[in-house]
This record gives sequence, structure tokens and C-alpha cells, in this order.
Amino acid sequence: MSGPIILGLETSCDETAVGVVRDGVVLSNVLSSQVDEHARFGGIVPEVAARAHVEAIRSLTHRALRDAGIHQLDVAAVAATRGPGLAGALMVGFAYGKALAWALDKPFLGVDHMEGHLFAPTLDHAGFEPPAVVLLASGGHSQIVHARAWGDYETVGETIDDAAGEAFDKVARFLGLGFPGGPAIDRASEGGNPAAVEFPRALADRPTDLSFSGLKTAVVTYIRQHHAAGDLPPLADVAAAVQEAIVDVLVTKTMNAVAQTGVRTVAGGGGVLANRRLRQRLEEACAARNLALYLPAPVLCTDNGAMVAAAAAFRLEAGERTEWDAEVEVSLRLG
Repeated sequence: MSGPIILGLETSCDETAVGVVRDGVVLSNVLSSQVDEHARFGGIVPEVAARAHVEAIRSLTHRALRDAGIHQLDVAAVAATRGPGLAGALMVGFAYGKALAWALDKPFLGVDHMEGHLFAPTLDHAGFEPPAVVLLASGGHSQIVHARAWGDYETVGETIDDAAGEAFDKVARFLGLGFPGGPAIDRASEGGNPAAVEFPRALADRPTDLSFSGLKTAVVTYIRQHHAAGDLPPLADVAAAVQEAIVDVLVTKTMNAVAQTGVRTVAGGGGVLANRRLRQRLEEACAARNLALYLPAPVLCTDNGAMVAAAAAFRLEAGERTEWDAEVEVSLRLG
């Protein structure tokens, strides 16, 4: 390996993550989880997240460098997520990244969080290259992107309300399954019948746009009606049906985007892509259409520093740098 070593910091939401990447190879990828801190609130508290980032980022960076077997002076550039995300959380990683780059006299790059997810498949699949349709789905974002080339992106579909991960969280909270909702519903659905309840699939008349806000209302209404009537199905069936409704929409809309763009490659990123049923359905849909599918390992689907470093490596090679007076952008839009 002879390419530049990139240190990537990710603090856009509730995970403090640091990764070191060289030539598309992950040298280290460490994370400090805040799940237990937020679980007692039933969701993410921005002030708690920012404080936890402050407490973790310095030691986590040292650990990432140690695990990678390098000295900080070996780093060619430092990158940090610029947005989108929670303002306080973003500022911790962005400020720390700038300070570290300044102290080391190295370039600094502010990275779009969603572009990081776009690059995540490259860390597991050296052959992944655009053009591709990429499904990006997480707790805060759900969009379908036509990546014509690296750096050339068009959002062809996105949620008009709740993101897929947000829908999982809301439904899981109502069902008493805990936080985060995606993994909780995934576990609860084991052995369940996804056809037991037919929950709605929204925006059937809009081929690539997404909507999940009505799903929680439908679940709440169904549970209350059938609980009162005494014929409520097992929790596993309800969880499986909820999961299937979300997965079905994501897969259907992604395949619609493939048909619309004419590409032959599909990829994905974001925490929701760690869902087992979603991965299975995408594999089946792509196999049926003879499409190439590139999904990162689940650990690289969730927020991580390695994906930030991978996106930054592309930007560094293109000659880009982020100015020292740059600020975070909580509503940064891909492309």
C-alpha cells in the first residue's frame, strides 16, 4: 500500500467513531456507543450526545491510531463529518478534527455524512464503482441516489416525512421493544409471519419517493382495535409485518429507481441496511434482475469513521481542502 493514510472522525449523531483508511483498506475502525445513555429517554437527546462526544473523542482517536499501528505524524489528512446531523454533535468532531489537522500541519476535509455512506461499500468491495443506484437509509435520512460517478450525485427519491430508521424507532417505542428500534424489531420479528398484518405502503403513485409517517399511526390504530377486540396477533407477527412494510417500500422504490436510470449496479448504506430482512430482499430483487449488489458489512452500515475517511480520500485526491474557518452544516444536502 502506498496511498495516503486518512483519519476520519464521525460525530453526526449518537455514535463517536474514528477510522483510519489507506488505499480503500480499513486499518482501524473504532466506536464509542451511546445507546445505553439514550435508551432511558427512548430516543436521542442532542445535549447528551454532544457531551458524550467530548468525553470520548480524544481517547478514541488515540485508540484508532494505535490499532492501525501508526503514529499521528503518518496521517496524510484529517477528515470529519461536516453535516448533516445534530449541530452540537457535529461541532465536536469538526472542531477536534480541525484542531488536530492544524497541530499536525496536515490538510483538513469536512465530509458529507451521506457521501460517507456512499463510499462505505468500497471498504468491503474493491470492485464497487458508479454508475449505481444507492439506497441510503438511517434514523435521520432515507433517500435513493443515482451516483453517476464519484462526486456526481442525483437524489432521485427521498422521504417526504419520517426516515425509515425513525419509523422503526417510533413503532418500537410504542410496542415497548426499546431503543434503537431497528435492531429491536429485527429481533422481535424472528419466527413471526410478515403476512399476518397488511400495513400500508405509502406513495404508490410516486415511484421513487418514500413516506413512513403514516405507518406508526396505522400500527397504533391496529393494536388498539385488536387489543380491545381480544384478537391481537403475537408480537412476533406484528413486528414482522411492520418490518416487511418498511422493507417492501425500500426495495420496491430502489428497483423503480434502477428501472428509471437504467443502471446495472445497486448499493446501500446507512444503519437500516444492517437489517437482515432488507439485505435478503435486496439480494433477491437484484438476483432476479441480474443486477450487481454491493452492501457493506453491517458494522460499516452504521455510522463509522472509516466511511468518512474513504470519502475524504477521494476529495483529497481531487485536490480539495476545507477552509479553516468553515463551519458545520446541519442540513447539508448530498451533491
